[in-house]
Amino acid sequence: MNIKDKAKQLPSSPGVYLMKDSSDHIIYVGKSKSLKSRVQSYMNHSKNHTKKVERLVDHLTDFDYILTDTEFEAFMLECELIKELKPSYNRKMKTPKSYSYLKIQRDTHSPSIKLTNTKKIDDGSLYFGPYTGQRTIENALNGMKLFYKMDCNHPMNHRTPCFNYTIGKCIGICFKSSAMEEYRRILDKIIDLLHGADTKILHEMEEKMIEAAGDFHFEMAAEIKTWLKSAEILYKKGQVLQFTSENNYILVMEYLEENKMKLFLIRRNKVLYKQRYDLREEHLKQLILTHLQPYLKTGSLPPTEINQDELDEAQIIYSYLNSNACEYVIIPEQKLYGGKDTGIEQAVNDLLDSKTTEVI
Repeated sequence: MNIKDKAKQLPSSPGVYLMKDSSDHIIYVGKSKSLKSRVQSYMNHSKNHTKKVERLVDHLTDFDYILTDTEFEAFMLECELIKELKPSYNRKMKTPKSYSYLKIQRDTHSPSIKLTNTKKIDDGSLYFGPYTGQRTIENALNGMKLFYKMDCNHPMNHRTPCFNYTIGKCIGICFKSSAMEEYRRILDKIIDLLHGADTKILHEMEEKMIEAAGDFHFEMAAEIKTWLKSAEILYKKGQVLQFTSENNYILVMEYLEENKMKLFLIRRNKVLYKQRYDLREEHLKQLILTHLQPYLKTGSLPPTEINQDELDEAQIIYSYLNSNACEYVIIPEQKLYGGKDTGIEQAVNDLLDSKTTEVI
């Protein structure tokens, strides 16, 4: 059977596909909500194909596939297989330099914020990250620096204005003590943004953008809009990191075909348990509780900081929980045990009663 005929016989269901070359090496791993549609798209000549896709198709001689019940599982499996197999046509596995941190020194004579690829322990600085997409993070940082005039040539000068002050890029920390206090207040707002806890910066940028457009300064408004989009990405990444670091258990339910559902138990970046259930099952609640109990462990908590190896899965999970595909209940560790109606029991009740996205 040739590869095009094989693609026609694929099911229109979620899954992961593994593209192979003439030596039977896996050269690309991908995922799709509809395997048939996605794999067939490679076989069709299209002007929309990138050069990378064209090269992939030239070397493609066969493929395997793995079916999943949900698109979420396909995302997670793709991520796992790429890390394990390192296929040549997938983006290269991240090296340490592919991850970046924002380093903030606030309580020093020369406070600063900068991008770095390394994180030092106990150097008195605040670190945020790790982040992927270094260029995006760099653009966000540069945008905030330009918006708040934080780009000083000589922050330790203390006598005369630097060149950037004369062109409107520095608020004057090089020679004004009042500007240094303002600089620290700006750093505090950035810290709140990076924690995913406050959107003051986003509101201030948006107001300035609207004001510039109202004054017919359209070029300035467009520039601020670009800064705003980059800052929004930083805020969202902060929310992912904060959410994942809280170490809660998350019980997730996604409806499948009629009267069927898939249940997941998630913690940090890991799916601890997954199982299909028939909603008509007798004693369904008790059956689920029995299955889940071995996966609920108290004791030492995982570290609160997210490391590089956890980041990709954490972002997939966060996006899934914030989509319309599933319903979920967050179960804080302290609510797991103790009492007639434990946290897990209440969580199962809430999901089966379709009470979604509750923190119990």
